[in-house]
Amino acid sequence: MAIELSAEVQTVTFYNEGTNYLIARVRSKDEPGPFSIVGCVGAVTPGEVLRLTGSWVTHPKYGRQFQVETSAREMPATVNGIRRYLASGMIKGVGGVLATRMVDAFGEKVLEILDTAPEKLLTVEGVGKKKLKEIVASWTAQHEVRSLMLFLQTHEIATTHAGKIFKLYGNAAEGRIRNNPYELAYEIRGIAFKTADAMALRLGFAPDSPERLQAALVYVLFTMGDQGHLFVPRDILFEKTAAMVGEVAPERLDEALASLEALKRVKVEALPAQNIESAVYLRHYYALETEIARRIHELAAHPGADLRGKVEKLLPALESAARLQLSPEQRQAAVDACANKVFVITGGPGTGKTTITRMVVSALDKLSLKVKLAAPTGRAAKRLAEATGCPAATLHRLLQSTPDGAFAVCEDNKLKADVLLVDEVSMLDAKLCAHMLRALPFTARLILVGDADQLPAVGAGNVLGDILGSEAVGSARLTHIFRQAQQSMIVVNAHRVNQGQLPLAATKPPPEADFFWVEQDDPATVRDMIASLVSDRIPRTYGLDPLRDVQVLSPMHKGEAGTQSLNEALRERLNPKGPELLRGMVRFRQGDRVLQTKNDYEKDVFNGDLGHIVEVDTEEGEVLVSFEGRTVAYDRTELDELAPAYAISIHKSQGSEYPAVVVPILTQHYVMLRRNLIYTALTRAKRLAVLIGSRRAMQLGLRNAGGDSRYTHLNYRLRELFNAE
Repeated sequence: MAIELSAEVQTVTFYNEGTNYLIARVRSKDEPGPFSIVGCVGAVTPGEVLRLTGSWVTHPKYGRQFQVETSAREMPATVNGIRRYLASGMIKGVGGVLATRMVDAFGEKVLEILDTAPEKLLTVEGVGKKKLKEIVASWTAQHEVRSLMLFLQTHEIATTHAGKIFKLYGNAAEGRIRNNPYELAYEIRGIAFKTADAMALRLGFAPDSPERLQAALVYVLFTMGDQGHLFVPRDILFEKTAAMVGEVAPERLDEALASLEALKRVKVEALPAQNIESAVYLRHYYALETEIARRIHELAAHPGADLRGKVEKLLPALESAARLQLSPEQRQAAVDACANKVFVITGGPGTGKTTITRMVVSALDKLSLKVKLAAPTGRAAKRLAEATGCPAATLHRLLQSTPDGAFAVCEDNKLKADVLLVDEVSMLDAKLCAHMLRALPFTARLILVGDADQLPAVGAGNVLGDILGSEAVGSARLTHIFRQAQQSMIVVNAHRVNQGQLPLAATKPPPEADFFWVEQDDPATVRDMIASLVSDRIPRTYGLDPLRDVQVLSPMHKGEAGTQSLNEALRERLNPKGPELLRGMVRFRQGDRVLQTKNDYEKDVFNGDLGHIVEVDTEEGEVLVSFEGRTVAYDRTELDELAPAYAISIHKSQGSEYPAVVVPILTQHYVMLRRNLIYTALTRAKRLAVLIGSRRAMQLGLRNAGGDSRYTHLNYRLRELFNAE
């Protein structure tokens, strides 16, 4: 049975604006001393009185806490409480001094005056007409947010997103929700169909209402987009939607889909080349795919100077200067890359992609062409710069991303370049590819370099695979492994994995050996072995810094050998003490290795960037993170952009290389185990790769070679455009 109590807020320990999750210290006449409350309460201020329902829980680290189920605000009852309340910063323009003056002038009636006669505040020193307007606006907004919170609680709707809802709809929020709660799922990131659906059903919407079915269809399309698909065949879309909303007549789904198409939220198209009668695209995915095909065709079709003969003459001197000799396969690839308007170079480790890239850049530079180099991630861009001796940037920085997610270098402000060479193109999703192509003048050349056997991009689309599959533009598929690379068991085993074969054992003892496969079936033992390897054995044997040079890569986040458990185990070994901040139950400690988990255009840091916490200010609630020597500040509300990174997912490692990688491969990872996942993990290692796990799990992954097929049609759109010529 829920407990009810009234409590006055003393201090706020933690508050997340995105989720409304709160940890605060409070006092209540029903309890002997101060205690903590936790839950989705919303923003509160010291001095404020809360009417709470909930239950007592015992946290393993923080002890007895009151878990809040519902909350309502009551105005402070004492003069001192009112003063603390007003001085808390909750009302814009009111600080400690002005709060004291207001309370001195009006006593306990000051809150009533704010509600009914705010103009009386003009008699208080420091309050002019401009200041009064600011105070009234802030006070009104606070009341409206609280009114929305109460409405949500009354209808048993989670208050987690109240702040976002109010920010979008203002004081019209309650009316908008009553009219169509499903609009929230369309318009507010973080509110999924299930959240909006719970609101709608409680507000009386029918299970087969048009609004519900439309929102469910869009939700499935978004979910499939998150899995990399640009469209979903209609029958599969209907099947997944029915599984989510329950039994529904097919004609009702047909009607909902037709309405969405009329609203231009989706595009339905027949794709006879793939024997698909009705492919359903979210409208923006359809626009991206057709735009990419059109722009690649226009770029390739635009006339350019014939460079083939000039490059063929240049290469011998460039090879001599670089003290190397290109193989016939490499030389042909280098010449073709320079001669074509659009060209793709692909191949696995040890096949010479880096050597060809260096020769191509040198040749184009000798021809006085302005070459720009880029990659999807910072680490990949750094490697590209080191390989060529020329500056390289992430695509986001090259295109000059802006805080609102747009790009300054775009259709109306083209990239000033004769050639754009992009490395690690397997990571390029449809959205970023479209932005890149918009920025590229048709007079320029585009050279794409990547490994088509790696995992596809995290975002929607299969750009590299589709361009290669179309055979619409020139490409070089490098297959020969050079003698020097054959000495590396990392390279040898990467190719074996790619062919579905078990890796071979090390042929040399450490520290000469660069690959180990350690068989162990028990997940807890694997976790402990990894902690020991990373913190002790690898640093001692190979002279590597465990915090900088050794990266653990796991197929999954959960489980004893998932990233969450491994991060805790490794932190306790490598960074056991230091000032820290909490975000929910996640700790961020000074000295921690962390990963940026989303693009933050304002901070100029992007999904996948790896950094280290150089300072934690517990008083200000701020964390300073160094990314490749550049320091970026995060306050408490922004910590959800970071994740501990002693261990990261294999997907997050794309585009990066590390001196050493350690990878658990266990049967508990079977949902994710695929050949290209293991291949991608292995090819992240430069000096040492350690795979640890069960033979059965490895065999499961090697047999699963087709788990990454995606619903895209770029391949066929390119063929159609180029064949039309």
